[in-house]
Amino acid sequence: MTLSGEEIRIAREIQKDLPLSRRPFAEIAARIGLTEAAVIGGCRRLLEVGAVRKFAAIVRHGRAGYVRNALVVWAVPPLRIEEAGNALARVPAVSHCYERKPPLAGRYNLFSMMHFRDPSVEPAIRKLAAEIGVADYRIFDSLEELKKTSMEYFA
Repeated sequence: MTLSGEEIRIAREIQKDLPLSRRPFAEIAARIGLTEAAVIGGCRRLLEVGAVRKFAAIVRHGRAGYVRNALVVWAVPPLRIEEAGNALARVPAVSHCYERKPPLAGRYNLFSMMHFRDPSVEPAIRKLAAEIGVADYRIFDSLEELKKTSMEYFA
């Protein structure tokens, strides 16, 4: 696959952190001499041709004011996994939620990463467990935030 010069310029910019603004693609466009529409279209083309697999944000939890991050694993009956997963995905504290196959320890099959501004999370998680009807869960606290970086293909 051969990328155009414009696509390479766009790729160089989107592999970096996006500007924290209402219109990050407009800022990128201004930096590289394109229109906002051209940058967005270029991003779409890069995804379509497979030059970019995904486009995602990395949240720096500490900077965002979160003081406790926890992976909560749930033992959900298989016939209720989608219902429970959808319920958890609607919770603002949950950044991502997914089914785990095979289950951890043979029974914890739904994982949810949760972020809190209050260090006392157990009452909130107990309440959530009651709401989704799952009593068997475990909380694993994040002890440190690892370096989060994206691959750089165009220097």
